Amino acid sequence: MANQRVNIRELILETLLLITRDKEYSHLALKSVLDKYRFLDKKDRSFIARVVNGTIERKIEIDYVLDQFSKVKVKKMKPVIRVILESAVFQLFYMDHVPDSAICNEAVRLADKRGFHNLKGYVNGVLRNISRNKDDIKYKDLSVTYSLPQWLISLWEENYDQKTIEKMGAYFLQRSPLSIRVNTVKLTKEELMEKLTKEGVSYEEVADFPEALIIKGVDYLEKLESFKAGDFQVQDLSSMTVAKLANPKIDDYCIDVCAAPGGKSTHLGELLKESGKVEARDVSEYKVSLLEENIKRGGYPNVTARVWDARMLDEQQKEQADIVLADLPCSGLGVIGRKADLKYRVEPADLKSLAALQREILTVVKEYVKPGGTLVYSTCTINRSENEENASWFEKENPEFTKTYEKQRLPGIDLGDGFYIAIFKRNKI
Repeated sequence: MANQRVNIRELILETLLLITRDKEYSHLALKSVLDKYRFLDKKDRSFIARVVNGTIERKIEIDYVLDQFSKVKVKKMKPVIRVILESAVFQLFYMDHVPDSAICNEAVRLADKRGFHNLKGYVNGVLRNISRNKDDIKYKDLSVTYSLPQWLISLWEENYDQKTIEKMGAYFLQRSPLSIRVNTVKLTKEELMEKLTKEGVSYEEVADFPEALIIKGVDYLEKLESFKAGDFQVQDLSSMTVAKLANPKIDDYCIDVCAAPGGKSTHLGELLKESGKVEARDVSEYKVSLLEENIKRGGYPNVTARVWDARMLDEQQKEQADIVLADLPCSGLGVIGRKADLKYRVEPADLKSLAALQREILTVVKEYVKPGGTLVYSTCTINRSENEENASWFEKENPEFTKTYEKQRLPGIDLGDGFYIAIFKRNKI
């Protein structure tokens, strides 16, 4: 049992090093480890995911605490020691079922096993000092309290009051619910619920989202026969609003210009009730392979995938589409509850370049909308320059389009992730 515990903590250490030292995306690094060690029991897998995700989510807070108790500041620590301490501090603060003494002992043992014999006393001293004083630690600002970069807090303070920012910060630190969308091409929601019950999956229905369920207690999604059969797609509630607001009509032709992995494209296909056509495009063979996988698994007869760079005009499609869906590359500040390392990867300068890229794409893809057709512009971020300001720019530059809907969905206030949606109608000739 002791060896297994050590092995589990080594897996946690290696996963966190992949993320913090080697700059791998947190959700991909964790998935890779859990896929490789899927033979572990559910409790161990859950422990690994909890510690890895929690350590990344609360890294700013954790580093603030460490800097109060360590003579060596976090930025000057060796990567292995830093990660050992960070993951241990997370456990000390947020995993009450593990005794503090066990957390400290395991961290010391791990440091020793990784060859840092001379730092065992240092690791032990820092962690036991934190353990003794953790109830008296005070945080100085919102950045530390919610582990959000100060530049991001400052950005949101330009448009939102402190209470709203606190609600968003708190939401990002919660365990995000796993929402799924019923594949109505294959079955009804009632039939899916019956299947999930037989598979031992608990679920909840969602008010105002008749096509959605929140599922719980799923250890390994790919094990579910209902998932393998394509009976549902994993999709956030905010994302589900896009296709519904696009309001496709029977036999409509739709182009999704940045479609991978395909949640919105397949949703359009469902709403079209197997009529019409949805062309799901993305920039690379890899992204299109993700689209094709989801289309095949779900059995969508009216959805196809194609490699196409959205910045390049497709002359043959000019004024051909009833609906153009432009869910564009963005800073992702609305989904940091699911991809916590995004808040450390994105820099303020990135926001300006992403806003410019969005304008470049919109200038091209507007050409595909037929008179009387619909252009849907959406992002999964919370940043006016990528959202409201770009929508206002587009309407000013393109008087043939009229904005008919606009909403910034805020996590912790609206259901689902942070998300922006604007709808434009092209005037009829």
